[in-house]
Amino acid sequence: MAGLAGWLVPAGLGRDFRRIWPATIISNLGDGAMLAAGPLLVASMTSAPAAVGAAAFVQQLPWLLFALFSGALVDRLDRRAVIVAADTFRGLVLASLGAVVLFGMPPLWAVYLALFLLGTAETLADNAAGALLVSAVPKEHLGKANARLFASGTVLQQLGGPPLGALLFAVGAGVPLVFDAVTFLAAAALIARVAVRPPLPDAATPTALWSQVREGVHWLWHHAGVRTLALSILVMNITFCAAFATWVLFARERLGLTETQFGLLVSVGAVGGVLGMPTYHLLEPRVGSLTLLRAGLVIETAVHLVLALTRSPWVAGATMAVFGVHAVVWGIVSTTARQLATPEPLMGRVNSVYLLASVGGAAIGSGLGGVLAQRFGLAAPFAIACAAMVVVTAVAWRPLRNISVRREPVTD
Repeated sequence: MAGLAGWLVPAGLGRDFRRIWPATIISNLGDGAMLAAGPLLVASMTSAPAAVGAAAFVQQLPWLLFALFSGALVDRLDRRAVIVAADTFRGLVLASLGAVVLFGMPPLWAVYLALFLLGTAETLADNAAGALLVSAVPKEHLGKANARLFASGTVLQQLGGPPLGALLFAVGAGVPLVFDAVTFLAAAALIARVAVRPPLPDAATPTALWSQVREGVHWLWHHAGVRTLALSILVMNITFCAAFATWVLFARERLGLTETQFGLLVSVGAVGGVLGMPTYHLLEPRVGSLTLLRAGLVIETAVHLVLALTRSPWVAGATMAVFGVHAVVWGIVSTTARQLATPEPLMGRVNSVYLLASVGGAAIGSGLGGVLAQRFGLAAPFAIACAAMVVVTAVAWRPLRNISVRREPVTD
């Protein structure tokens, strides 16, 4: 057991990571449960597709409105305290909503308000978490730390959490909300014990919040490597979310899958994601991060091409398994590269610009996907995504050389 614990959390990651990672695991389990329970709750209140779909948009909206300002606040404040406050706030919001649901169904607007508040706190917590990790873990081990965070997020949010959320919802509609509240409060308690505290900016020379936001945007735009990563994830999320917006219809009408088989197809991608961490540890020390980033662009392009052409569920399943591995490896490498390149005082602001590109791309793609599929057919979004990714790959290929990541030592 000691050997397994040493492999899971190597001593080089530091004592604080032993608190950050469990906190992330706990909150990921709650978030995974809400991935199933949240839509079930809204669907139990209304059968209107637009109203159900609006719930996801309402929770994403704060990223479009506040992400840049949240990043500036994270760079002004104690990042540990920001996470503790945001997680505690989310826990209280969820506990309140859960109690109301348990004792009587609230109006739909109250659920939307809760989702908006949760999304707003998330912009602070996620920005602060990325910045705190850089302070807590030695830079030469950031890749290992990110690999563990991405792997546990995949397992719990996509595999373990949703079935648990559905089971808890069957017990009572408010139960998964209370459960998620408990996970956030437990995560806040763990983060409160993190010792590292990055130095705060000099309060004697206050700077306007908007000026700090512009400073982060300016730095990212003038760093060729990080700018390339941000623009790449913007287009990648537009194309991915556009292509997969009608994934359930694609699976049913082109692949001929039942609802149960569709669930298995989704799980295959998640299983591929679980393999992302060992794949990263195997390949990164041997081929380097630049090769992995370039290979990721090629793989994503190929995934869209295969899905645009195939009608075989077996081919689609194998393709999604490969995509799951690629998505986690790309996430680990790009996150680590961005963290190493960014000056620590700008960490929150630069991260917020990147996250705005990521979430903004997802929102744009989700809106486009249904329109494209309805007008040109279910395979059309994948074909368009493939063409867009060919352009992204060609444009990003050379600028990615500006990303420099310390290669992990080979461990057999």
